[in-house]
Amino acid sequence: MDTSEAMKRIKTRESIESQCQSFIEEKIDRYLQIEHQGIIGGHYFAPASSECICLYRDGYFIGAVMMSHAINEGIMKFVAERNGIERSKTDGTTKTVEDLINELTEKSIISSVCGDASMRIWRSYRNDIHHMNPTVAKIDFKKLAQQNLKYLSTIDKEIFDFKINNGAIVPTQQKYWDIRSDGTAAAFLRLD
Repeated sequence: MDTSEAMKRIKTRESIESQCQSFIEEKIDRYLQIEHQGIIGGHYFAPASSECICLYRDGYFIGAVMMSHAINEGIMKFVAERNGIERSKTDGTTKTVEDLINELTEKSIISSVCGDASMRIWRSYRNDIHHMNPTVAKIDFKKLAQQNLKYLSTIDKEIFDFKINNGAIVPTQQKYWDIRSDGTAAAFLRLD
């Protein structure tokens, strides 16, 4: 490594460390305010859900909003699948996420609180943001990210609720956890 590269590395390190120190309290506040579920089922969307929390914590609000949309959709599709809800309509088209949320709520598969949280994420400028329509210039992404992460927390807490029994996690709704024959399940920890 030559001297020029070493100096750039030192300057970059100092800049990043300074930024981290100056924003640490804000990051802690954001992390704590969403009250996310600390343990969820170890499914395909779990790493993205955890990364979404980190994006919000670190102040990447547009990314957090976009991920909240995708995670919400993934969870609703997962819940529909685990409950045998067909994704196809009778006319051969595919149900929208809104259709799924409504059906899951109407059939009392998810509570109205969970359905409302999911629908609020679904309706939070999803198409405008994903297609970068001009309306994005007017969106308060910090506020929207906070709201959507709190709604995701509501969904996670309902779907992946559990109790502790003699030190073991006992899922409230076992169909959303892949319980193995030995009684264990894959879990994703978000316990920072």
